[in-house]
Amino acid sequence: MDDLNEIGKVMDPEITYGSLSDNDIYTFMSAARKGIKYSKFLEIANLSSFDILDWSSFLHLSERTLQRYKKEQGTFDVLHSELIIQLTLLFKYGNEVFGNKDYFNTWLNSVNLALGSIKPKQLLDSYFGIELIKDELTRIEHGVLA
Repeated sequence: MDDLNEIGKVMDPEITYGSLSDNDIYTFMSAARKGIKYSKFLEIANLSSFDILDWSSFLHLSERTLQRYKKEQGTFDVLHSELIIQLTLLFKYGNEVFGNKDYFNTWLNSVNLALGSIKPKQLLDSYFGIELIKDELTRIEHGVLA
């Protein structure tokens, strides 16, 4: 299966964290195992509010390594591909909760008391941080604010 088809599904308006089925999870796992091509990563990165320096921090890769991926049109390994998919789903969910990318980006860059008085953006470099943000977005979506 072409990774554009697999990951393109991530941007499907019907898919949110709450509506993910086992089939979706297996599709994402398959895409991560195959690896995300740099060209698809660039499409995803351009849809987000973050620059390459931010992405290098989230992915724990140097900016130089990302430049090498770009030059060689490389494919990310499984762990980096999985993190790219997780972040893509999170960005989509955040945009839905806040109504648009700009409001979500403002929230990501604002100190948040519920998350330990840090900016949510600082948590985007780990699975556990992404889960914390996802949980907070769910609370916001349902009007359960701490």
